[in-house]
Amino acid sequence: MTKIGIDASFLRKPDTGLGQVTLNFLRKLSEISNGEEVEFFLYLEEDTKLKLPKNFRKVVFLPPYKRDDIFRAIWWQKYLLPKKVQADGCEVFLSLYQCATIMPKSIKHVMLVHDVLLEFFPDYLSNWRKAYAWKLLKKAIGQADKIVAISHRTEKDLINTLGIDPKKITVSYIDVAEIFKQEVSVAESQRILKKYKLKAGYIYSGGGLEVRKNVESVVRAYKWLLERYPEDEKFPKLVISGKLLPQLAPLVTDVEKLVQELGLKKQVAVLGWVPQKDLPALYRNAGLFVYPSHYEGFGLPVLEAMSQGVPTVTSKTSSLPEVGSDSVLYCDPNDFKDVAMVMRNVLSNEHLQAALSLKGQERATHFSWEKFTQKMLNIISEMK
Repeated sequence: MTKIGIDASFLRKPDTGLGQVTLNFLRKLSEISNGEEVEFFLYLEEDTKLKLPKNFRKVVFLPPYKRDDIFRAIWWQKYLLPKKVQADGCEVFLSLYQCATIMPKSIKHVMLVHDVLLEFFPDYLSNWRKAYAWKLLKKAIGQADKIVAISHRTEKDLINTLGIDPKKITVSYIDVAEIFKQEVSVAESQRILKKYKLKAGYIYSGGGLEVRKNVESVVRAYKWLLERYPEDEKFPKLVISGKLLPQLAPLVTDVEKLVQELGLKKQVAVLGWVPQKDLPALYRNAGLFVYPSHYEGFGLPVLEAMSQGVPTVTSKTSSLPEVGSDSVLYCDPNDFKDVAMVMRNVLSNEHLQAALSLKGQERATHFSWEKFTQKMLNIISEMK
């Protein structure tokens, strides 16, 4: 029986993008894998309640140092994990995110790379620990036997910034969680609107409050539209979700402070963190979704919005045009007035709204966890 190892440690953080990829990949893998031929070893930092077939084994361990920080991550990924994988006799190992893991030459290593964000935003490397960790990650990416990039933009960035051999890279698109593909009931819509004290048809901006996500441009664009078109009494409310993490300052936008400074307290609803189960209805009842992010390895919020048929405006940069194709409208994230005018274009044109809604839902069907998982299995099979 072939033994395949998988770094599934981000199952402990299901609310993150890496956690969602890990969870949805493993769910689909457990459905389509052939238990008679392959045994999967899931390496975890915390146990999981995820139901798994008999040919899946969980290996849960931590170093003596238990605090969940960069130091523990390096210790776990670089030093403890390779020894565990080798002791279990795995032939191929799959890292579901870019990490510091370097496997012994006897074990073929496939690494899924989401982005090279830190090459473009060095502000994230605010201390020596973060800089050292990124140095280790870059070395590990370069030493992996096969790299799977989640977009062609990430593939291009790997080649141009890290000097990775193009022959080592393949591209496989990820998908959204199944909850975003399901139709939202009237009752669920009413529950969400009541819970957050909203009326359908609002402008929605979600996906995080990191500065690079550029929610500041959304707020400033909204303010500009209100001032430019004061006669529009039915201008929809702006709704923003995302948790402010002060410890990440100055890499996060204090959106509540910004809203207050611009005198928008009555026109803007800041929801804070929203649980995933509420998000489909929050998207579905929006008249427009705006996501002018400066950089994305993929851009899951755009695909989530399209899956729910929400007309979407996003950046014409990084991987976002790959996801949206011709199903969304694009703006310059560096010019909030351009963001505003593209928003206005959608809000003032019902025919365009209907067209974007239909095209977005159709485009969303091109992404599939089954396709992604099957491609990963094919790559693993080739590595044996």
